Amino acid sequence: MATDVQVPALGESITEGTLAQWLKKPGEAVAADEPIASLETDKVSVEVPSPVAGVVTEQLVKEGDTVAVGAVIARIDESGSTTTTAGAAPSPAVQAAATAATNPAGAGETPALKGDATAPVAEAEADEDHVTTLSPAVRRAVLEYHVDPTKIRGSGKDGRLTKDDVIAAAQSASSPAQAGAQAEAKASVAAESQPSAPGARPSPGERKEERVKMSRLRQTIAKRLKDAQNTAAMLTTFNDVDMTAVIDARTRYKDLFEKKHGIRLGFMAFFVKACALAAKDVPSVNASLEGDEIVYHDYLDVSVAVSAPKGLVVPVVRNADRMSFAEIEKTIAAYGKKAKEGTLTVDEMSGGTFTISNGGVFGSLLSTPIINPPQSAVLGMHRIEERPVVKDGQIVARPMMYLALSYDHRIIDGREAVTFLVRVKEAIEDPTRLLIDL
Repeated sequence: MATDVQVPALGESITEGTLAQWLKKPGEAVAADEPIASLETDKVSVEVPSPVAGVVTEQLVKEGDTVAVGAVIARIDESGSTTTTAGAAPSPAVQAAATAATNPAGAGETPALKGDATAPVAEAEADEDHVTTLSPAVRRAVLEYHVDPTKIRGSGKDGRLTKDDVIAAAQSASSPAQAGAQAEAKASVAAESQPSAPGARPSPGERKEERVKMSRLRQTIAKRLKDAQNTAAMLTTFNDVDMTAVIDARTRYKDLFEKKHGIRLGFMAFFVKACALAAKDVPSVNASLEGDEIVYHDYLDVSVAVSAPKGLVVPVVRNADRMSFAEIEKTIAAYGKKAKEGTLTVDEMSGGTFTISNGGVFGSLLSTPIINPPQSAVLGMHRIEERPVVKDGQIVARPMMYLALSYDHRIIDGREAVTFLVRVKEAIEDPTRLLIDL
């Protein structure tokens, strides 16, 4: 009996997505709830699970196609039939997999599962399937570091490889034999890229282009940011902050902090707490505009901009004003891990009353961030560098950071924006204020 596989609900206000990748091919066995495809929506990537155990018989859409919620994208044969859409005879490995999925453990074992002559075929096909289910970011890392993905244990969901897994495997390959194999692989790639004719050289005037369709996530980012520019009366105000006190506090307590809480003490927690303190004095920065009404929030849900393989995402740290330093750091670290793995949910990125974006981790000295509607403001952090400043009549070197606050002038007056940024500056330069609520 064939069972339809439908596109699941993708979250509030999301009615369709793009089929990014098939994780199972026609003729392959699947277990109940095992992912068979990956969908890309406006906000996140979502895996489509198989509703039953059986064998994939049909793929009704192609990679890159747009599919609506509830649409049938594939069919699963619960009887274990390995008939494919092309009508090709299944391989011994596929037959073995189908039997394993549909028969109880120990019943009807195939020779391939017992290790006879067909076992190497099954192993080879399993390795090939392992490679084809890698995400684009992991594939690029595999090619860059010249590692065999089938020899790496994945730490992602369902044992899948992440980019960090590939990098760690490459770094651990330090023995002479491994180094020689990598050098040989690089030499082989270089040799293959050379022209076949002796003495031939690429034309100096040769110019190449590559066209890549924008992902749904990238299209959504582009639309939202442009809408923000077109709708909001956006303005940016700047200040700089001396990071000496925060750096000293972090250096003094980082080991004790990590030992007690199991997480490193970073700079972001200081800025989240500083923004929560400043928002009490300037509530309009934590407000939003809905029609002709201004909505003020008595809580601070901070959207933290995180770079993911497929683009910028902004998971939300909810009730950040009530969280401890450790809770903030743990939440942000968990979101960062999920962003790399592409496992953030729609709920985790919905809402948010204020945004913090740290371009400094990429080396940015100064920028004018764009607000994230319907929020009214975003704080931009930048890199820390020593600059000469005047302290007590003396020119001294201090670790300084530029801060930028972009805000919607329809809601926030210039005086309020400047006051908010000054409050953040005061709290960072004197972190004791964060403890005594000043």
